[in-house]
Amino acid sequence: MPFTLATWNINSVRLREPLVLRMLAEHGPDVLCLQECKSPVEKIPLEGFAAAGYRYMVARGQKGYNGVAILSKLPLQDAGDKDFAALGHARHVAARLENGTTIHNFYVPAGGDKPDRTINEKFGQKMDYLAEMRDWFHAEKPENSILVGDLNIAPREDDVWDHKKLLKVVSHTPVEVEAFGATQDAGRWVDITRQDIPDGKLYSWWSYRSPDWDAADKGRRLDHIWATPDISNAAHSSHIGRGARGWDKPSDHAPVFATFDL
Repeated sequence: MPFTLATWNINSVRLREPLVLRMLAEHGPDVLCLQECKSPVEKIPLEGFAAAGYRYMVARGQKGYNGVAILSKLPLQDAGDKDFAALGHARHVAARLENGTTIHNFYVPAGGDKPDRTINEKFGQKMDYLAEMRDWFHAEKPENSILVGDLNIAPREDDVWDHKKLLKVVSHTPVEVEAFGATQDAGRWVDITRQDIPDGKLYSWWSYRSPDWDAADKGRRLDHIWATPDISNAAHSSHIGRGARGWDKPSDHAPVFATFDL
């Protein structure tokens, strides 16, 4: 069963419902994983999504912050969630397709501005969150699974606009990249985007602070699609929908896509 999956930090699903509907109409992924929905589950505008063909949803939400949702044309079964680092945040949800494939949707904490947990509690929360993800994958090796989301780390030198300038900037510091790699290795996750696009600069996020984000192109690849080794070779056609970053009142993230022949 081939299906296309997309992941997108939407930065308020109710505020940007028109953008979600536009993306679904133009790209038509079978499954869309959203992060930073900023909405209780019951207030996610499912009626509009259902009218567009996305009748199934598994989600976790909270008022004004965080929130993750999986919208689908394909039937989904709720596969639970984990409260990593005991933050009490809606940052993870899982769903299972009828073919048995489990999809994990994550919104890893951004980590604040200073990469030092002694002066920045948020950075400590981020590191603890990654550590608990790592430990979970060690204890329960995932199989037939896809992991997507805003993981808030750009691990490779070509995942940021300037490697040297960003070494002390949260999202690309060596300590974060090391923790990111350990988490990925623990689950033997394969980076599908880089499997398909192994070389070259690649970004999924551009700051709102840039007056002309497109021309400046000071981006980072914070949004990821991973798969376990047993299904990673079934993935192809990865791309980033950069154009969505230029839509009216956009999210600062662009959607990331991959297709799986399963």
